Amino acid sequence: MITVHHLNNSRSQRVLWLLEELELQYDIVKYERDPTTLLAPASLRAIHPLGKSPVITDGDATLAESGAIVEYLVDTYGKGKLSPAPGTAAHRDYRYFLHYAEGSLMPFLVMRLVFNKIKTDAPLLIRPVAKAIAGQVGKRFLDPNLANHLAFLADHLGKHEWFAGDAFSAADVQMSFPIEGAVARVGGGVSPKLTEWLARIQGRPAYRKAITKGGDYRIAG
Repeated sequence: MITVHHLNNSRSQRVLWLLEELELQYDIVKYERDPTTLLAPASLRAIHPLGKSPVITDGDATLAESGAIVEYLVDTYGKGKLSPAPGTAAHRDYRYFLHYAEGSLMPFLVMRLVFNKIKTDAPLLIRPVAKAIAGQVGKRFLDPNLANHLAFLADHLGKHEWFAGDAFSAADVQMSFPIEGAVARVGGGVSPKLTEWLARIQGRPAYRKAITKGGDYRIAG
């Protein structure tokens, strides 16, 4: 039996969604973030040394990292579902966006979150300086890079219905978390192409069922 070690408001929500799309049976072990630090509890280290989520166990196998988990589940249980045929242009896009989500887009969203926290949580004595530095990092580095990435994604969705072409795939599942994060953190600067795609994925029955099972998921708004 597959077990998902699920942290609230985290990347593991899309693992639940993928499992629902694949119509697989699974168990959930839930963990809650520390309300002050927002970090995962130490108990996750008993499952994987890094103590991060998502982590799944499947028999003797323990897997971490969203992309690796998505590939494992699709390759092991997909039976041709949610993955375009190898050797096609759609499959090249599929493989690209499986890795792009965490490798290219998420770092800028994480940095934006960190620098926003610096603005509000720096010690009072140095807060004006910290706020000024964080503001300049955002203006000169983070905002232009995020705008570039979001324009790239909007252009892609202007040419394709889904991230791997004309059919929904696990690449869309993998891309859900960073795009939900972008809408939450960038707001009005997000293209209608991205918000339309987001509305379509959030309306899927498997997505809604995964939200019900996983619990509070505030990043999705």
